[in-house]
Amino acid sequence: MSELLTRLRAFEGRTIVPATWGPDPVNTPMIRHWAEAMGDTNPVYLDDDAARATGRPGAVAPAQMLQVWTMRTYADKMSGADPSPVWTELVDTLDEAGFTSVVATDSDQEFFAELCPGDRVSMTEVVESVSAEKLTGLGAGHFVTTLKTYRNGDGEIVGTQRWRTLRFRPTERPVPRALRPRPALNEDNAFWFAAAREHRLVIQRCTGCGVLRHPTGPMCGECRSTEWDTVDASGRGTVYTFVVNHHPKIDAFDYPLIVAVIELEEGTRLIANMTGVEPGDVHIGMPVELDWIDADPELTLPAFRPATWEEN
Repeated sequence: MSELLTRLRAFEGRTIVPATWGPDPVNTPMIRHWAEAMGDTNPVYLDDDAARATGRPGAVAPAQMLQVWTMRTYADKMSGADPSPVWTELVDTLDEAGFTSVVATDSDQEFFAELCPGDRVSMTEVVESVSAEKLTGLGAGHFVTTLKTYRNGDGEIVGTQRWRTLRFRPTERPVPRALRPRPALNEDNAFWFAAAREHRLVIQRCTGCGVLRHPTGPMCGECRSTEWDTVDASGRGTVYTFVVNHHPKIDAFDYPLIVAVIELEEGTRLIANMTGVEPGDVHIGMPVELDWIDADPELTLPAFRPATWEEN
């Protein structure tokens, strides 16, 4: 066996939880809550007469509630106290070897006696087995099986539960890059984004007075006309102002992220990313020309890079 498996197998038979009594005896209010939550209407759980009619001495708890009677209380769990140093040591051993993820695989229960209101229940738990390394669809890992034994106040075994988990080393998978945020499309701007997908930068123009406007809108701010068309921008402009974003980082973007207000040759301005330039090289008044960011099959956005053309 490997050194790791030898260390893991040494946990077999060790006690995770010594005999521990449940915080409360079996009781009717808890049975009622459980039965209602599960939709179990069997009358023997709450009606003494119905239970006696089946040969029982009175109402009994559902067998599947066995684990409920020994669960830790909320205050106990929130105290931060380590309920099992042995289990912590076992998990740490697996974590150190890279088996850091866990998924429950199955729970196998056996019931030997019914419990009645007033019964007290104790539970012990031991490490029953640790498998050799197995290759699963989630990755290589070890199956860890623990055995819980439940006893009543007379020390009689009333049930057992085998709980099996897979402690595995996650398979490395490439993480797809997050998509850029989607624009809020409406009747007033859909045409602009549709043109961008064709690598056309258009500017909305009022057909009443000829004024160009951006951002797009339903009405001309000059003459109040709602009639409009578009013109194709030359793609040339200058940096009117800019910022360099460092935080917070969003997966869809590369950082540092230069966001500039570009004054187009036609006179309108728009906000866009800068490409092909370092933050320290950007300056106000810098000549720029149109570039395109094909973010994904559904989103194309204009960007601007330092101009290669010369001004007269």
